[in-house]
Amino acid sequence: MTQHGSDFPESGSAASADPDSTHFGYRTVRAAEKAGMVRGVFDSVASRYDLMNDLMSGGVHRLWKDSFVSQVAPRPGMTCLDVGGGTGDIAFRLLDRMTRKAEFMARQRARVAGHEDETDVSVPVAGGGRVLVSDINESMIRVGRDRALDRGLVDGLDWLVGDAEALPVDDASVDVYTIAFCLRNVTRIDAALAEARRVLKPGGRFFCLEFSKVVLPGLDRLYDAYSFSVLPTLGQIVARDRESYEYLAESIRRFPSQDELVRRMTAAGLQRARYRNLSAGIAAVHSGVRL
Repeated sequence: MTQHGSDFPESGSAASADPDSTHFGYRTVRAAEKAGMVRGVFDSVASRYDLMNDLMSGGVHRLWKDSFVSQVAPRPGMTCLDVGGGTGDIAFRLLDRMTRKAEFMARQRARVAGHEDETDVSVPVAGGGRVLVSDINESMIRVGRDRALDRGLVDGLDWLVGDAEALPVDDASVDVYTIAFCLRNVTRIDAALAEARRVLKPGGRFFCLEFSKVVLPGLDRLYDAYSFSVLPTLGQIVARDRESYEYLAESIRRFPSQDELVRRMTAAGLQRARYRNLSAGIAAVHSGVRL
């Protein structure tokens, strides 16, 4: 694992050991205050969420999300829960993949049955499955709903306002749990992981896409320089919101390393925990199973 310099604080420092305090970027704040502070950040960036992700990833986040959903590989008829997914970026991809798979399977059945026009098939959205989109921020949910309507997506989607640490979802009720670029913003990561296990069915799968620790020597310092110097300046110029972009950069640096997140997933009861780096560890996909 690439060793980072000491210019910036690392994750897991003393404040995290105090049950009444947590980190908001590099600031130590009361745990009860963090959710509201994070809501404030995303209230600010909700209408420019794609721009924010473009600035943070150099536009590569779309490729990461496509790769992420390909790894998830949801099957028709599944119930998927996308946590922190208010704008619908992951949910729309999950829905589209399940629908296309259902159409492919229907064409195969038609071909086997000897139907002449095997391309004329009709299947329910997501093959009868659905995607639950949960987000603590109502502004993000509104953006996602508007995008869904613009795409003509009504069936197969449910929108929930809820906290990743206390989801409004029944025990053992979902086949797939996804969380993309959100886990670093929750107040208690371990509580969110335990909640993921609670809502997953036995055999259900957990997937997390998140900014992570760069593993390519030299690139780590370049990425730090971009994140802490260039990104906030771009946020000020483009979105007139330097502080939100400073927090987002700091939250990435505070997030656990790839191996540490694997350990914490296992401790929360998510087995077969593993990860795959994207773009030399700028982002990573973690996965696990509830057995």
